[in-house]
Amino acid sequence: MEALDLARWQFGVTTVYHFLFVPLTIGLGVFVAGLQTAWHRTGKEHYLTLTKFFGKLFLINFAMGVVTGIVQEFQFGMNWSEYSTFVGDVFGAPLAMEALLAFFLESTFLGLWIFGWDRLPKRVHLACLWIAVIGSNLSAYFILAANAWMKHPVGYQVVDGKAQMTDLWAVLTNSTALAQVPHVVGASFVVAGVFVLAVSGYRILKDRGTKGLLPRKTDFTTPHERKFPDMWRTSLRGALVMTAIAGVVVAGSGDLSGQLLREQQPMKLAAAEGLRQDTAGAPFSPVPGVEIPHLLSLLAAHDPNAVVQGVDDIQQRFEAQFGPGDYMPNLPVVYWSFRVMVMLGSAAIGLSVLGLWLTRGRGRRARNVPTWFAKACVLALPLPVLAMIAGWLLSEIGRQPWTVAGELLTAASVSPGVTLTEIAISLAVFTVLYGLLALAEAGLILRHVKAGPEVPATRSDEDSDETVLIPRQLQAESRPTLMY
Repeated sequence: MEALDLARWQFGVTTVYHFLFVPLTIGLGVFVAGLQTAWHRTGKEHYLTLTKFFGKLFLINFAMGVVTGIVQEFQFGMNWSEYSTFVGDVFGAPLAMEALLAFFLESTFLGLWIFGWDRLPKRVHLACLWIAVIGSNLSAYFILAANAWMKHPVGYQVVDGKAQMTDLWAVLTNSTALAQVPHVVGASFVVAGVFVLAVSGYRILKDRGTKGLLPRKTDFTTPHERKFPDMWRTSLRGALVMTAIAGVVVAGSGDLSGQLLREQQPMKLAAAEGLRQDTAGAPFSPVPGVEIPHLLSLLAAHDPNAVVQGVDDIQQRFEAQFGPGDYMPNLPVVYWSFRVMVMLGSAAIGLSVLGLWLTRGRGRRARNVPTWFAKACVLALPLPVLAMIAGWLLSEIGRQPWTVAGELLTAASVSPGVTLTEIAISLAVFTVLYGLLALAEAGLILRHVKAGPEVPATRSDEDSDETVLIPRQLQAESRPTLMY
């Protein structure tokens, strides 16, 4: 094993781990902002309770995303200095815009939202959250634009062995980025939607004391849940709508991405299908051994008779263009990553469509949500997360052996002075540290979800009509002077 192999493993592990938190942050922030907007417009108390409940989950996840994301930047200098030297002039602009504009909006106004409860006017407080959410999505745009440039470099020239930007607008409006951004952001909303479905399904089951998935008890609900028995149906329905709409965006942008792959990254498209030779009317195989004639050509070019290039023929053309070498990615990983992404993502989106049908009608109440469907929502939690990880593997491994397509090989990107031992030590440290952080976040989220929302209460004193929140651990010891 060489230093290059471990450097790739380390970047892959830390990136996949970081990627667990980013999609949930993007989608859940919008969902929480929507709940607070509903409370602002209607004044209904259960919207406020849901806002604060899911808002805490959002903040836990946001904090972990920030911590794990910082590590990515260090690796560029530690393990990938040659890559950083080559792309620095191009990457500097979008990453600077992400840090100075998007992350500034996100962190500053999220801080105002956290500490602004009962201190800022309601409209200003709500605006702070929406600005922070917009910042999160802008951050995703700039990072994805930089990533898209690695797959389809535009707006640059190579001078003295380094890429120099010649057109910032071309980089930011790269056709690959314009297809990739809605696909990734849409998938992030699916992740967040299924997360809310799982939490809502869990609370509905807990209220019923359902056997099987959860143990039976006599009284699961908090006083606020007894006051608003349909509160979790509200969050369930909202998540179903968000997931279904996001699914349409994912499907549409995925179709556009497939067409761009045929033009810009033919090796990745061929590897995802396992197509060996250039083929007119290329078939698509959902699983090995089963082929649907002409479907790949139809998906990739909207023409059932279009020619799709094969990996063996592309390999020969790349050898003639770039010299001897192996220009094929890891074919089994790319092939199965594509199928895992499509199957698990489709299952999550299909669940949302089914849920919209089952919970249709204004007269439907939380008790009418089928128990089996609530269990399915809980069990579906990992589906979109695994689908996004598979999509990332497809995107990044499918680009190999290039870090910058057609310009810089991965083997030429690693830092020359870093040894195998140094990378092995840092990889072990990161793996242990990230494992501990994962346990910490999982524990915090599970504890918060199991405990349920805090209970709004109004003091009965004649001198005050102040609304306060009673901490959950004190609910059982609340005095009669505190009315729910």
